[in-house]
Amino acid sequence: MTRRLTVAQALVTFLAHQYTERDGRRQRLIDACWGIFGHGNVAGIGQALLESEGALPYLQGRNEQAMVHAAVGYARQRDRLAAHAVTTSIGPGATNLVTGAALATVNRLPVLLLPGDTFATRPADPVLQQLEPLGAGDVSVNDCLRPVSRYFDRITRPEALIPAALQAMRVLADPAETGAVTLALPQDVQAEAYDWPEEFFADRVWHVRRPAPDPAATADAVAAVRAARRPLIVAGGGVHHSEAEDALRALVEATGIPVASTQAGKGSLRHDHPADVGGIGHTGTAVADELARTADVVIGVGTRYSDFTTASATLFAPGVRFVNLNITSFDAHKLAALPLVADARAGLQALTEGLAGHRVPASYEAEYAAGKAAWEAEVGRAYAVGDPGARPSQAQVLGALDAVVGDEDVIINAAGSLPGDLHKLWRARSRRQYHLEYGYSCMGYEIPAAIGVRLAAPDRPVWALVGDGTYLMMPTELVTAVQEGVAIKVVLIQNHGYASIGGLSEAVGGERFGTAYRYRAPDGTYTGDPLPVDLAANAASLGMDVLRARTAGELRTALVKARAADRPTCVYVETETADSVSGAPPAQAWWDVPVAETATRPAAVRARRDYERHVAARRRYLGT
Repeated sequence: MTRRLTVAQALVTFLAHQYTERDGRRQRLIDACWGIFGHGNVAGIGQALLESEGALPYLQGRNEQAMVHAAVGYARQRDRLAAHAVTTSIGPGATNLVTGAALATVNRLPVLLLPGDTFATRPADPVLQQLEPLGAGDVSVNDCLRPVSRYFDRITRPEALIPAALQAMRVLADPAETGAVTLALPQDVQAEAYDWPEEFFADRVWHVRRPAPDPAATADAVAAVRAARRPLIVAGGGVHHSEAEDALRALVEATGIPVASTQAGKGSLRHDHPADVGGIGHTGTAVADELARTADVVIGVGTRYSDFTTASATLFAPGVRFVNLNITSFDAHKLAALPLVADARAGLQALTEGLAGHRVPASYEAEYAAGKAAWEAEVGRAYAVGDPGARPSQAQVLGALDAVVGDEDVIINAAGSLPGDLHKLWRARSRRQYHLEYGYSCMGYEIPAAIGVRLAAPDRPVWALVGDGTYLMMPTELVTAVQEGVAIKVVLIQNHGYASIGGLSEAVGGERFGTAYRYRAPDGTYTGDPLPVDLAANAASLGMDVLRARTAGELRTALVKARAADRPTCVYVETETADSVSGAPPAQAWWDVPVAETATRPAAVRARRDYERHVAARRRYLGT
């Protein structure tokens, strides 16, 4: 039996019949398709989505990069078991996908990209938006997506869709391989008909495996932990993706091993669990970083050990041994670790069983309990408001939000100075409350990702925390939220510039050059008056309900009102200027940003001396 459909119709029909299954729970793999239509996909994928009569729901976006961010937010909230597709036209629509694809792949999150492509049959040469690379007639702009995709294929013949679509689903559903998957679709092939075997459209279930660790590797890991006096767990995003929070809690309650978290892993334990010592690395807490400096065994769970986590290879002590539990061999072998290649939940359960009867010294538990209490006092000081009639600091904004949210709320952020403040200060109450995209740290992620998260969890209040720099990068999906009635809450913080990069610039001798949103001064620098930009009015013009909070006291009231709102709402607050401190404690560990080796300006000379002092502490972790 066959069915005659166009390539685009066949692909849409196929996607509507793909499922994942884990732990006996089955769900759609591709839940919806975002799209912006142009001549490269309107007659193909666009027509097919219309023809499907909602079998694959369509979502309208405003910016191609933002559509990928929304899809990524959705996939992360659904623990990588469900995803969205994104379709674009050829040319700029396709190349706008590259940043979002890189973000998805870096963060190991599934998204299916369906960009249009130039004619496979080349009836005219060139056609509109064709790249024409010299010496390579089979290359198009879509080839930009190759290095940022976990799987890439160009469908130049109808029958080629069958193996390519199956490979695409395999990669999307595989927790060890997942990321951005791209099927480039020439516009003529999209519209071409073919007689498809009915079996191609049957329901297909992709089992998401939970591989257990090798027994010998488990025994080696257990022996290393038992021999340690000061073990430390570093919880990464893999804990959440595997739904391994209960298994982690069981391990630490049995052994007393403290848990520090990466940005992606924060919330693996509730903030008030005795073993949770907060964020680790450059943006970590004092207690977590001090434990890292003195640990003799570090157990990484679902982390890829970015430079923020390791403080650019200066945080952990010489001679420390790493035990890495990860579903990917690539990450499990980092830092010359003893690798446990396994699902995070299965691996943690195996460690708990192997460590039965073992517990860290009571003096170690007392030490980190005291450090945790001292840091909590720091958080209280940063959140405290002295004058409710004054502008709040950025930390006080977070304190006001902390006082308003419940366990079910989700907060989303990605770039600027907020990630550091959140990693140090935020009190994560539930497993998916803390949603920081810090693998790619992409400005503009927050608003579209909030839409994706809200679509995945329609009963949870979802907050996008954005500074003025991030907002100006990509506010367009506010229109999508209004159009679809997705009641996200946006906290828009105006500090007149790039606060994070301004601080970094000052630290490396750049003197905050080009980081403030101000008029140009007579000396040519941007040090004049702040620009008269009204971002609240802009958000209102895009259809948002806007609440202006002029003081710390008004902020709390506005946040309460926004949380209760049933339509998209923005809380606008002006904090200190970008060259002022955020109010949070300073960095507790170093981050390597090279400083000019030769310079005449005193600030850069001083910064280079400081850099050379820090870089001397960098080391290779090569095991024993």
